[in-house]
Amino acid sequence: MRRLLVLTAFCALLAGCKLGPNYERPELPLPEDFARQADEGEALANLPWWTVFDDPVLVDLIRSALDANRELAIATARRDEVRARLGVARADLFPELNGGFGASRGNNQNPLDPGGDTTSSFVLAADAFYEVDLFGRIRRSTEAAQADLFASEANRQTVVTAVIADVAGTYFLLRDLDARHQIAERTLSTRHHSTGIIRERFNKGIVPVLDVNQAEIEEAEAAATLSALDRQRVQAENLLSILLGRNPGPILRGRTLNDQTLLPQVPAGLPSELLERRPDVRSAEQTLAAQTARIGVAEALRWPSLTLTGGIGLASDELSDLLDADDLWSVDASLFAPLFNAGRNKRRVEIARAQTDQALAAYELTVLGAFAEVEDALTAIRTLESEYAARVVQVTAARSAATLSRARYDGGVTSYLEVLDSERSLFSAEIAASQTRRAQLVAIVDLYKALGGGWDAVEN
Repeated sequence: MRRLLVLTAFCALLAGCKLGPNYERPELPLPEDFARQADEGEALANLPWWTVFDDPVLVDLIRSALDANRELAIATARRDEVRARLGVARADLFPELNGGFGASRGNNQNPLDPGGDTTSSFVLAADAFYEVDLFGRIRRSTEAAQADLFASEANRQTVVTAVIADVAGTYFLLRDLDARHQIAERTLSTRHHSTGIIRERFNKGIVPVLDVNQAEIEEAEAAATLSALDRQRVQAENLLSILLGRNPGPILRGRTLNDQTLLPQVPAGLPSELLERRPDVRSAEQTLAAQTARIGVAEALRWPSLTLTGGIGLASDELSDLLDADDLWSVDASLFAPLFNAGRNKRRVEIARAQTDQALAAYELTVLGAFAEVEDALTAIRTLESEYAARVVQVTAARSAATLSRARYDGGVTSYLEVLDSERSLFSAEIAASQTRRAQLVAIVDLYKALGGGWDAVEN
């Protein structure tokens, strides 16, 4: 056995060759806009999510989601599975040692001679197996498994970021629906009051029935909008409950949309290094690294492999004499070389290279998408700021116009159509302002996600 171990160690020292290319990060052209440095952008990427989303209720919802979200649980289990697979791959680098004990008893004489003696046999044995990694097949397999582990961890971090962004985005949608619900309630109450007044005026012969019909139409429209918002709020709560890993139910509210904190300054350009922090980019790169290592695995299959086996054991007719018996041992070396397989191993190399090309294209596509997402989020934040300011002006003007139209109608100066048109404009302007405010907050969430923020929200 000692000789086997010495020979195994010697062969392991000789096995220093690795076939296939070593992984190097591909060089990709970067957009000129991302060459500008911006401390604000880096600061945003470094902010923990509880600082960006300055709402205690939202923070608690995010914490709950990170503890109980089912998608995150699946991603974590997959990471643990890949980590175990890496352990399996690494185990092939070391010798395999097995042991066993056997006992038998029987009549080994001629079965036609029933008077034969009964004998016993006891065997204690151990055997070892080791494949010398002559051309790096096992080491390349281990490299691929390790890169797969890094990719699976990055995938888990991607889910963490997505969970944070989805919870925040759904929460802001819910607060937007709450705001629109209040607008619809207020509008319905106003229109119901107006319908009553107009109906009384019609009964006195002051206004035509057309005014009554128009008032009833607008009141019914407000009522229908209110019912639709009730339905949408329940659906948003149910969606948020799923993200939180709980059964559907009511969701606690925190700050209103108008009370939410906006970033005081958003950068116009960001350093390209920030995109390397995105977990989906890291995952795509590690997938490329793993596939690159598998080229070496495929190439090593075209070359000879050397395996060493050995065994040692004790055998005795009596169990009491087993440990005192003479030891039996053997050492074998086997060299296996593929001679003809109709090009199967060559095609394996071609498959591995083609799959590496696919992984490279996927990595490049992921990087391009990352740059686009950052640019889209920056553009949205910049344009939504001015859009919301315009919406506020629109609401103020629409509210003034609705008040003046109502006064003109009450004074008999104009028809009820002008009042209806002004009130519709006010209702639409208030709804649009609430939606734009939500879009502002979601754009910040999108930028935070695009920068790869949120991956350190839970411990590995």
